[in-house]
Amino acid sequence: MSPSTAIIGADLPLVHPSEQLAAVRRYEAAGFRSWPAAAVHYDGTWVIRLTAGHPAKRLNSINPLDPGDVADIPERIARAGRRFEAYGRPLTFRVSPLSGPELSAYFDAQGWSRFDESLVMRMSLSDAPVEEAIDQIPLKDIGRFVTASMKVHDADPSLRAGLSEIIGAIQPEAGLFALESGDDPLATMICVHEGDLAGLFEIATHEAVRNQGHARQLVLSALKWARLRGAKEAWLQVEANNDAALALYKKLGFREVYHYHYRRPPGS
Repeated sequence: MSPSTAIIGADLPLVHPSEQLAAVRRYEAAGFRSWPAAAVHYDGTWVIRLTAGHPAKRLNSINPLDPGDVADIPERIARAGRRFEAYGRPLTFRVSPLSGPELSAYFDAQGWSRFDESLVMRMSLSDAPVEEAIDQIPLKDIGRFVTASMKVHDADPSLRAGLSEIIGAIQPEAGLFALESGDDPLATMICVHEGDLAGLFEIATHEAVRNQGHARQLVLSALKWARLRGAKEAWLQVEANNDAALALYKKLGFREVYHYHYRRPPGS
């Protein structure tokens, strides 16, 4: 089975493929709402997300949501390409199991590159070891959080306005968590609570204080906060080659649901 169509989920109960795709659609839709792009366009079931103020791939990519929606692929790619060109972004597809094998076969035949594989992972909050978590109140000040997050990520200062705009546009309840020592941020993350889901985003620890348990402490505090608000399940996205983060999440109890990756045309 092609990696683009496989739903990993080896640690989860076997279910019918249609149920698997329904689960993927749920996480994909939650991800769109939790990390909103500035502009969203639709071409059939292809969701075209573009954000002038931030270069993140998940905010600047085409996201196919139906394996059967494969008509007129070259023409549709050309149309989308013009939108990306207008934004000054490279034409990029985000390929999940919802993209289907036919679209992946087209990319392969045309020599498109494949890169940055990531995992989507989930955990029941009834299993989360939040009893040991420190009670922490999320920050209300977006500016303070953005300052801390950018220091932790060592981000380009030019991205500040774009990141602020993204966070301000999150529609579900967003908990902005920062672990600090005096004025120095140690770790930051965002927990987006929507119904029974709690999505974890932008988890990072400052390079100078990694491997000291700060990320674990912050994640558990965020999960405790979300569970108290009625969330039943936590989920996150992590790059497949981030061994340290994967080890932490697996130890906490997160398990793989599916993979996704990115594709770009030759010369991009």
